[in-house]
Amino acid sequence: MEEASEMRLTVIGTGYLGAVHAACMADLGHEVLGVDIDAEKIAALGMGRVPFYEPGLQEVLGRAVDSGRLRFTTSLDEAADFGDVHFVCVNTPQRRDSPAADLRAVDAVIEGLAPRLRGRCLIVGKSTVPVGTTARLSTRVEELVREGADVEVAWNPEFLREGFAVQDTLRPERLVVGVQSARADRTLREVYAPLLRIGVPYISAGPATAELVKVAANSFLATKISFINAMAEVCDAAGADVTTLADALGYDIRIGRRFLRAGLGFGGGCLPKDIRAFTARAEELGVGGAVSFLHQIDAVNTRQRQRTVDIARDMAGGGFEGRRIAVLGATFKPDSDDVRDSPALAVAAAIHGEGADVRLHDPRGLDNARAVLPVLDYVPDVAKACEGADLVLHLTEWTDYRRIDPAELAVVTRTRRILDARNALDPALWTSAGWTLRALGRPTPAPLPSQQTATEQESPVCPAELG
Repeated sequence: MEEASEMRLTVIGTGYLGAVHAACMADLGHEVLGVDIDAEKIAALGMGRVPFYEPGLQEVLGRAVDSGRLRFTTSLDEAADFGDVHFVCVNTPQRRDSPAADLRAVDAVIEGLAPRLRGRCLIVGKSTVPVGTTARLSTRVEELVREGADVEVAWNPEFLREGFAVQDTLRPERLVVGVQSARADRTLREVYAPLLRIGVPYISAGPATAELVKVAANSFLATKISFINAMAEVCDAAGADVTTLADALGYDIRIGRRFLRAGLGFGGGCLPKDIRAFTARAEELGVGGAVSFLHQIDAVNTRQRQRTVDIARDMAGGGFEGRRIAVLGATFKPDSDDVRDSPALAVAAAIHGEGADVRLHDPRGLDNARAVLPVLDYVPDVAKACEGADLVLHLTEWTDYRRIDPAELAVVTRTRRILDARNALDPALWTSAGWTLRALGRPTPAPLPSQQTATEQESPVCPAELG
């Protein structure tokens, strides 16, 4: 997509959010300068190489760099001289000493950039921050800018889904901006003019509202996920089927089916830390009771990991000592190499800690998982990971795993037992191949009588090429 524009944008911070935003803004036709203190990362991006996995981003980045509209630097002086609009895209992780957001990177950008600015420009935050951050930073910018500079702060939260980030930037469901003047609003309408022309909804509000939109959206999604996982626990106790329950609920237009898949729960770098930071900020504002339910949402989500370990232990015969466990999936979700707060990796670590020989496969996340948890055995193909396994755990719903032929996989495993912790596999397909399949919140289907079950006869171990 190319639209002529005379606007010059800087994107400060070239991690996941910054790299996507810089590449996509250049693809929309803007002149973009990406800024980061990591010279190695800057060099890779400048050559059109994405340092992480995100579908479609490599092509957009390469196109933007080749066009000359996107380049990178480590110099804030160059950034200050270049940009009409400065997007702040640095990380805001959870603090080590509390559930609150760590804003040191955001503050460092303001401290470094504001004194260098001249003339009229706009600083626009995209990082997820606590409500009130724009007001605080605006005061600090006024203290830092040199005489004659006219600098305003606005907030424009991102709504990216890992695995769909390019689509979510070039064809977003909505644009939300928090501005303090009509001038700032006009500037952002110009930045996003190509998207407004194709009908993307544009919501202009005060900064506090814009800051709340992102954390409120993530809190709602987390609530929906934990709700269906709580129902799965009830279904396990009552002998009901949570998938059929979710289907029935989904027909209600007030509820909808999306995010009602019961399973191992959410992870990653957004939902867990965002709901914790939201509750921490609400408590600072004296309204912690209004969002106290989010503590339970977080607890339900965390409990899913232990429930998965407990079910796996039962399937392994009551203990993991001396058992070989194949784990399919390391990333917190498919179509990503992100293992931050990954439920799959947490389960694998817990099982290893109880004495299991864990062999783990993931289509994209092996290197990142190995860096975080080097004690496990990481295997580059599914068959090798499952060779001689007493139990297979399906923990990340990659398409690769849904395409596995269970009859072929049965050839390499020691026993035919699988725990589908993502409710993504076809129970009939697996049980027809003689597997005992369990899933969170669903009755255990019995293998067909004509098939040999894992408890009746162990499968021979031999190599095969699967996935």
